[in-house]
Amino acid sequence: MQSITLPQLADSVTAATVVRWLKQPGDRFCAGDALVELEIEDALVHLEAAQSGTLARVLAQPRQTAKVGAELAQVEPAQAEPAQIKATTAPVTQAKPMPQAAPVPQAKPVTQSKPVTQSKPVTQSKPVTQAKPAPQSKPETTVTQQPSDAPASAAPGTPGNVTPILMPQAGNTMEEGILVAWKVTEGDQIQVGQIICEIETDKATIEYESPEAGRLARIVAQEQETVPIKQPIALLADHDADVEAYLAAMGTSAAGATASAAGAPVASAANATAVAAESRTSTGPSPVTAEGRIKASPAARKLAAERGINLALLGAGSGPGGRLLSSDVERARIAPSVSADGQPIRRPMRKMRRAIGLNLQKSKQTIPHFYVRMTIHAEPLFAYYREHKPRTNCTLNDCVVLAVGRAMAESPGVRSQIQGDEIVEFPHANIGIAVGVDDGLVVPVVRNVDTLTLAQLATEAKRVVENARNGKLENIGQGNFTITNLGMFGIEEFGAIINPPESGILAVSAVRETVIVENGAMRPGRVMTMTLSADHRLVDGLLAAKFLGRLKEVLENPSKELS
Repeated sequence: MQSITLPQLADSVTAATVVRWLKQPGDRFCAGDALVELEIEDALVHLEAAQSGTLARVLAQPRQTAKVGAELAQVEPAQAEPAQIKATTAPVTQAKPMPQAAPVPQAKPVTQSKPVTQSKPVTQSKPVTQAKPAPQSKPETTVTQQPSDAPASAAPGTPGNVTPILMPQAGNTMEEGILVAWKVTEGDQIQVGQIICEIETDKATIEYESPEAGRLARIVAQEQETVPIKQPIALLADHDADVEAYLAAMGTSAAGATASAAGAPVASAANATAVAAESRTSTGPSPVTAEGRIKASPAARKLAAERGINLALLGAGSGPGGRLLSSDVERARIAPSVSADGQPIRRPMRKMRRAIGLNLQKSKQTIPHFYVRMTIHAEPLFAYYREHKPRTNCTLNDCVVLAVGRAMAESPGVRSQIQGDEIVEFPHANIGIAVGVDDGLVVPVVRNVDTLTLAQLATEAKRVVENARNGKLENIGQGNFTITNLGMFGIEEFGAIINPPESGILAVSAVRETVIVENGAMRPGRVMTMTLSADHRLVDGLLAAKFLGRLKEVLENPSKELS
């Protein structure tokens, strides 16, 4: 058995996505035959066989991305039989009448016909060409390498008829997701855009819409299971036999997958875990993923976080491959979280904290920030807020968000995004509102702010913020501007980092009392300072100044501008 690996297709190519397999497991191929269609950055390419053989097993499934050097499939080369060929044909080589009997090598009866003259009938028995099924003797090697309870031929399905639904990558820093709940069941006919499940990312819980339509034949990932991005969570197919063939090609036991999908042997799995835990004599180091992340179940992570336990100190767990389970955390005997000797305490960075750090680090390193600051007279704004709060239940921040939306309606550059080498201008102001949560910061988006009334905005902003605090983000990636407000903490001014790929972010500080000098006279009043962080690729200094100037006009005349 030999492996087909992904070659270096071009100098700058480090990975490729499998589009479709042109040969299926069990198919024979010759040197030069195209085996698989791959997608790279700017082209579709066919990977051709270097020699003849039989495709034994597909390892990289359609829509799966593989890195250079990764295994794509396993093949049985045709050269696996040369010794057998020579041994069978040795006597025949002395019989000149036998040149047409080249296929005879696989016909063992020829070796028994010592009189070469008796082998003439073989030249007439063209049924020897029907001995091509003789390669079915190769299942002997397949069986030894793939000991399954049922023969592979028991499910005459076609893996190519199966469409996998993959775990999406909902953000630049997302590496895996937790499947929280399924909204559909096996056998349902689903449509493109239909919500099929809820997925917990590194920052929030999102509703996942199906990218494909078809019959949901198999749920692969069960609820509360952690799945790496771009790995199958469900399979679409018209026939169950195709699913069985697909799973067999992936090297997954169909029976095991069915039992898992049905959620059946929970008790036996628990017993197996208990036995594994009891039979362990040495824990060893905690197993980690390729990215350096400790392998642990979501329940184990949650319990460890609640108890302040460092998973790295627990060693190998009782789950598959040493994965840490909640039972391992419960049995743990860890020292108190407060160091008795006054030494620093080290804890692993939480997933959300790490995601925030990576995203903002990338923003600072790749986006040319510049900052514009302005202080406004806030008395009219404050009076407007107090007047409308009883009727609309609005907050002061709602009034600021509405004013920003009205100013953005007149500034196309501010309501734009950079996507690759293109500038995408949005027709309306989609504003993200920075919300602090226990583990960090999330930014739900309110769409079409420039078209809303204050009452509508107050209702919608309250809804998306509340959902965000409960772990459910809305309109991810659709924002073109963000507002962050620390005024409730008395902060007088600050600068913020842009949330890519948006054009900018407005840092709003507290409304504070101060002495205002106007026309040479002093009087008490209220002011508020705002700092605009802008992406210089989208917004120049002149545009930033005009935008803030227009925002100042709206905020200082809210009764007129926001009505």
